[in-house]
Amino acid sequence: MDRVNFRTQVLTRHLNNHHNATTDLLHTAPCVSYSPPELSEPPLNFDTKLLRKLLDGQSIADIDYVFNLMIQSNLFCPRERGGKVFISPDFNQSMEQQREMTMRRLDYLREHGVFDGWFSKKGPEGDLSRFALAESASVFDHSLGIKLGVHFFLWGGAIRFMGTKRHHDKWYKPTETYEVKGCFAMTELGHGSNVRGIETITRYDSSTQEFIISTPCESAQKYWIGGAANHATHTVVFSQLEINGVNQGVHAFIAQIRDSDGNVCPNVRIADCGHKIGLNGVDNGRIWFDNLRIPRENLLNSVADVSPDGQYLSAIKDPDQRFAAFLAPLTSGRVTIAASAINTAKVGLAVAVRYSLTRRAFSIKPNEPEVLLLDYPSHQRRLLPLVAKTYALNFASNYLKMIYVKRTPESIKTVHVVSSALKAALTWHCMRTLQECREACGGQGLKTENHVGHLKSEYDVQLTFEGDNNVLMQQISKALYAEFLSAKKRNKPIRGLGLEHLNNPAPVIPSHLTSSTLRTTQFQTDIFCLRERDLLQRFVTEVSQHQAQGESREHIFTVMYQLAEDLGRAFADRLVLQTFLDVEATVPSGSLKDVLGLMRSMYSTIVLEEDGSFLRYGYLSIDNAAVVRKEVLKLCSELRPHALGLVSSFGIPDAFLGPIAFNWVDANAWSSV
Repeated sequence: MDRVNFRTQVLTRHLNNHHNATTDLLHTAPCVSYSPPELSEPPLNFDTKLLRKLLDGQSIADIDYVFNLMIQSNLFCPRERGGKVFISPDFNQSMEQQREMTMRRLDYLREHGVFDGWFSKKGPEGDLSRFALAESASVFDHSLGIKLGVHFFLWGGAIRFMGTKRHHDKWYKPTETYEVKGCFAMTELGHGSNVRGIETITRYDSSTQEFIISTPCESAQKYWIGGAANHATHTVVFSQLEINGVNQGVHAFIAQIRDSDGNVCPNVRIADCGHKIGLNGVDNGRIWFDNLRIPRENLLNSVADVSPDGQYLSAIKDPDQRFAAFLAPLTSGRVTIAASAINTAKVGLAVAVRYSLTRRAFSIKPNEPEVLLLDYPSHQRRLLPLVAKTYALNFASNYLKMIYVKRTPESIKTVHVVSSALKAALTWHCMRTLQECREACGGQGLKTENHVGHLKSEYDVQLTFEGDNNVLMQQISKALYAEFLSAKKRNKPIRGLGLEHLNNPAPVIPSHLTSSTLRTTQFQTDIFCLRERDLLQRFVTEVSQHQAQGESREHIFTVMYQLAEDLGRAFADRLVLQTFLDVEATVPSGSLKDVLGLMRSMYSTIVLEEDGSFLRYGYLSIDNAAVVRKEVLKLCSELRPHALGLVSSFGIPDAFLGPIAFNWVDANAWSSV
């Protein structure tokens, strides 16, 4: 009975007192809640619309037009989470469903006039409008942007630049209306970056005035051809042209691979490349040609032609120059990739920064509120340098577009080198940014709906197509080497590629750096130019030393790849800094110019800290490197109050971001789930 009485007393106390105490405790302990950063962050001291105009320029209307079209349609998978509507592809769909949805979305954009007059838009304004429309589609889904790009920029660009009037008259209209669906058959199983080495062969039959395209071996099969597996009706085939037993090098031909009902044409075989780690809305395929006959007029003949009786005709006699002229117009691919990479980085940063302005973790002192993620110096160091670098690279991307749309025969070399440098720099930045944003969002970064994690696999391919980034860095070094030797041979100052600084005395870097010195445009320009000129001189010297030992230039460039990549990065970094300075010079004194100055200093300082070449080659002493590192943290704290305004100025609509960029508590509430 004693035990029974004891238990009765315990239960009585529990029912009478403990329940109430627990209830009081629950009422007095506040739950984690969401508060919009707009309510708690300092008021903006600069105009976000003006800053966005520096990023998107005259393309804002085109960009927002496509954004709004996508937001309005159920084809773009609208979902309500936390009281807001978000759009994004459904990556839970099968590969076949994703491909079908990509085509339906393209049809929707076509029906709403996005592609009307695509080829009739003339001049730089027309090119910039085309870029803007394609970039906007990629913000929603990389597959949509790539599918659009393959059809209009690769297939359509080949018709436009490699063809002549007869091709324009025949193919422009059906391309705009998608009566013809084009793809671009350049890469092969055995050759990707090395276009000269492709093995597909085309011979001419003068008796029928036809070209005969053949795949002589398995390694010659066309591989990774976007659009080929399901949808394309026609392709531009890159092939070795053989005339009377003489190989005239790589040329491009128009070939039909499917009829209007979708049936594969005779003498053509097509297979699927299969499921990929990302970009499954694009139907990459493989193509074999079994002596496929096409009309003589299907040779894209802007550089070279074949007469009806089989004579090879070209005003450019040198095969190397002919090959360069032939591929020069295809630079547009690198331009669109660079711009797409920056837009993707913006999405990741907008999500991660907004989340860090509302998510709290840990208290610094007992009984004090938990601290916002972005108030931790470590979190600022993770994200804010990437924000500043995104602005710097965006300005560089705009510069690339302008020199492309205003290109002349004399500027083709510059466009090629700059596009190679920025394609590599911007895509590397994109992937690094997405990884950092994924980690900065913690577990929420793993959810596909929050974008930053899944975007990594969707955009990973950027580092490979249109040129492997490491190969592009080496190409830049070869071009700089050639420019240096050419000027020396002529005994003339160097002109072009921004190398004019080589004509001046070498800059002198202060032996002891201070915060104020690090922020001057003079120091930033000097140390970037010093690094580039010194690496170029080292490169020239080492090549000469190897040549003196009887080694071939090709072998030398192969073994010197590390120095070549350092030089390529130095060229890219100096170019980016210069474009930033050019933009900054257009802005009048005031708060916006001050913020731009902070970001420019952050860009230059973070490059100094992170690139090992500054210490490796002695441009920075160990003591000065320590000063640089402290300056990065200082700049982070000064940029912190502007974080919300900087990502808002990206101009990415709320619907294209992830739920954690807004009310992530309601988005994960039971009712939302």
